[in-house]
Amino acid sequence: MTTLTEYPVSRIGTKDHIKLAGTDLWITGLINNVFVYPSGWDVVKFEDALGRTLSSWPFIAGRFLGYDGEHYLIEMSNNTIPVCVIENTDLTKWPLDSNVVVDKDSQQLQPFLDEVQTKILKSDSCRDEPLFRLKLTHIKQSGEWIMGASWSHMLGDADAFLQFLKTISHLYQNLEAPEPIPIFNRHVWLDDPADESLRPDIKKFLDGEQMETNDGKDPAKYDQVNIHFCGEQIKGLHSLIGGGHVSTQDALCAYIILTLNTHCAQNNDELILRTNIMINYRKESNPYAQPGLIANAVLMPLSNSFEDPKSLSNIAKTIRETIVQSRDIEFIRRWVATADKVMRTIVRNKGLPKMSISNDRIVLNSNWRYDWANLVDFGHKNKCRFYTTWTRALYLRIFHLNPIYNDTQWIGRDEDGAEVAFRIEENKKQKFIDA
Repeated sequence: MTTLTEYPVSRIGTKDHIKLAGTDLWITGLINNVFVYPSGWDVVKFEDALGRTLSSWPFIAGRFLGYDGEHYLIEMSNNTIPVCVIENTDLTKWPLDSNVVVDKDSQQLQPFLDEVQTKILKSDSCRDEPLFRLKLTHIKQSGEWIMGASWSHMLGDADAFLQFLKTISHLYQNLEAPEPIPIFNRHVWLDDPADESLRPDIKKFLDGEQMETNDGKDPAKYDQVNIHFCGEQIKGLHSLIGGGHVSTQDALCAYIILTLNTHCAQNNDELILRTNIMINYRKESNPYAQPGLIANAVLMPLSNSFEDPKSLSNIAKTIRETIVQSRDIEFIRRWVATADKVMRTIVRNKGLPKMSISNDRIVLNSNWRYDWANLVDFGHKNKCRFYTTWTRALYLRIFHLNPIYNDTQWIGRDEDGAEVAFRIEENKKQKFIDA
């Protein structure tokens, strides 16, 4: 094993601090992503691309300083990014299939990751732990290279993570750094009042102590489901709804909910009636979150109840109404200011924000807008495979499909297809699959 220590190219010199918003305080949250490339990886060239990226992204090399009495801080200075390089002589080739979301219980991605140590981040030694770690694995027999990237959620959401990795990929290929230019200073919401009408639902959703359905307490009770839809199937679902401004993604989510309600719910108490939707609120017209913001710029609003929880059209249109509402700047301000207060209170009381789920709600967290494999391909067009881990009960994740290699040739992926993954009670899994 070779361990490289990567510094930002441009030394910062004097220490600078970035104040975190309360909505950044996912102290134990991680995004662990793995990318598989068929061949041809230049470690020296990669080091150079990473160093050049860090010169514009010094925030990523920062350290969490915890609480100073009013603010939570990340210190930017001459910190390092650990990069491990492994030569694997045991495997003959990449061992996993094409499923993007790998079951967390299988631990199959762990050998390819050098995880950020979240236990350290919540301790008094938090400033000693990097917030981003990389591991490169070369499978000698197949020539494949694997990049495992572990990212503390305090650095930002999936949008921020993707922009960082995309920049490294561009510079590695001698391309211009992608736009937008990263923005690290953020609105911290301390002086913005909470909306008391929103607080109960937000507190219930973000406070793990109130969890009503937690597969972590009984991991054997839930199994992961991965379902692949081709583009024609998704378009067919969309055509069934007709009219309005419902997207194909709305239709896909509505179909999953409809199937659960129709074939898996044993009585009305088990029906899914509402949804929390993860929504990126960056946009040019938003003074709180421009497109280049590197932070957690995600709303998680609760939808209205479905008037008919067994109607594909009604579920899809209710989802779309929630998304449209979330684009209103005043709603964004009220929701984020309230979530900020809730998360600060949880952390101040020595707790950790953790999403709760009730039996009558499902979380929709789609990465459909983020084509990870194509945007972080390091020049291996249509030959990069992307993997990630973590989902949970009634927590729906959506991704683009992976390309497939059948040991002799690459099979072009369906660009309009999607993978849906979530965890479901064991006794309902087969009913769902059969339906």
